[in-house]
Amino acid sequence: MAYCAACGTEVQGKFCSKCGAAAAAPQPAAGGYQAPQPGYQQPQYQQPQYQAQPMGGPQAAGLEENVAAALCYALGFLTGIVFLVLAPYNQNKLIRFHAFQAIFFHVALIVCYIAALILSFILVFIPVLGHILILLIYLALGLTAFGGWLLLMYKAYNREKFVIPVLGPIAEKQA
Repeated sequence: MAYCAACGTEVQGKFCSKCGAAAAAPQPAAGGYQAPQPGYQQPQYQQPQYQAQPMGGPQAAGLEENVAAALCYALGFLTGIVFLVLAPYNQNKLIRFHAFQAIFFHVALIVCYIAALILSFILVFIPVLGHILILLIYLALGLTAFGGWLLLMYKAYNREKFVIPVLGPIAEKQA
């Protein structure tokens, strides 16, 4: 790129369009450094201005209240514990309710699966009927658990406070 030696503007050809002077070919300085052309201004660095953002609810952290409430159920009691620990979410009463209800729901499921395991050890001694009963128990327990999990996530996402009959009031007291 050529610059006019007289006025410092960029030249497109052999003569400057601004002052009419002959353009000289750019000559790199020693060591590959090229000195700034006349008329060049060094850009000034400006300190970025940061403003303090007020601490809000769950939306300040990036998640809507209904999404955070539904995610409490996503990975069982693990996500319930996570939402009870994370700062903006653990101060919201609705999210705390769903987190506690998710923890209680999944702990109750674990207890039910342990009871089914103990029952299956007893039923295994009944030759054919025992195996069919074990299969039916696990199928009913699994479908009920999956359906309940989906229902709780759906209700939480739609901003409905669905209270599980036995565990919900305990979760309300904890929240």
